[in-house]
Amino acid sequence: MDQPSTTAANRSISIIIPALNESKNLPRTLQALQTTLAVEVIVVDGGSLDGTISVAESWGAKVICSPVSGRAYQMNVGAAAAQGDILLFLHADTCLPGGFDRLVRQTLLQPEVIAGAFELAIDGTTPGLRLVEWGIHVRSHLCQMPYGDQAIFMSTATFRAIGGFPERPIMEDFELMRRLKRRGRIAIAPDTVLTSGRRWQKLNVCRTTLINQAIILGYLLGISPARLADWYRRWGK
Repeated sequence: MDQPSTTAANRSISIIIPALNESKNLPRTLQALQTTLAVEVIVVDGGSLDGTISVAESWGAKVICSPVSGRAYQMNVGAAAAQGDILLFLHADTCLPGGFDRLVRQTLLQPEVIAGAFELAIDGTTPGLRLVEWGIHVRSHLCQMPYGDQAIFMSTATFRAIGGFPERPIMEDFELMRRLKRRGRIAIAPDTVLTSGRRWQKLNVCRTTLINQAIILGYLLGISPARLADWYRRWGK
């Protein structure tokens, strides 16, 4: 595993944002990054038709057009092009807190820590969301299992050593965390990212939670990611 180093406090950060038709959400996400100048921002587009690329470019992000649409593939494409010593993977509808760069570096300096993520807040007032946030907090700390919407980060060396994201249509973040846990500790930074509550609002909290847990159970039982992705799409309509 990576060993903490005193030079980690000065390591550069690359933020990789996979996107597909996210022109409405991307401005808020990119605006939250404007207070930190010493980071590289890469938006990897998966074939958007809504002006996502123009929005990303207008905020100064480097844009890469991925030949394949798929979050895992797009994040791997972005990571391959990144120049930073640390990689942070950010969903297009999620905003990082102020001073995130300092928190990322400090978190990776902790003993035995190989990767990290943030606490999660879900935007919205839909009944039950605060309970969901509490469950995510418990899972992230007790099980060391943050998911992709919590802005996962690690050193570039670590990411390459584990082979990047497994290129599958779903559960890529879950599998990445399992691989990382075999190499070291996954820490949660002491601040919160704000993610869109659009799926929770569309399907309601109970249904969304049941779908998510069913997909995880199916994955652990060995059901193929392709079939799980198909179920996830159909159940989410």
